[in-house]
Amino acid sequence: MGSLPDEERRAPDEQASSSLAAERPPSVEEEEPPADFICPITTEVMSDPVMAADGHAYERSAIERWLATKSTSPMTGEELQHTCLANHHMLRRMIREWGETHSAR
Repeated sequence: MGSLPDEERRAPDEQASSSLAAERPPSVEEEEPPADFICPITTEVMSDPVMAADGHAYERSAIERWLATKSTSPMTGEELQHTCLANHHMLRRMIREWGETHSAR
């Protein structure tokens, strides 16, 4: 009878881990996004990436808020040569394609 409580304690864990493994096999949808897809300001996957004068990509709304009060790079802290932002079409396309193949089903 002493082994019964041990079995009872183990069984739910084993069942949970095996059912989790069955429900959530290693798959593409659980992969972390590439670091280049993450905005350094928001730390989230970008949906509207832009390139700043420091050569880094940022989420448009986040870098616009940053530049409203600062003229430095969020990444390096150095003064930016200009505050113009360029659309990053290639990165946006890559993020969109990654999202389509890695979205939860």
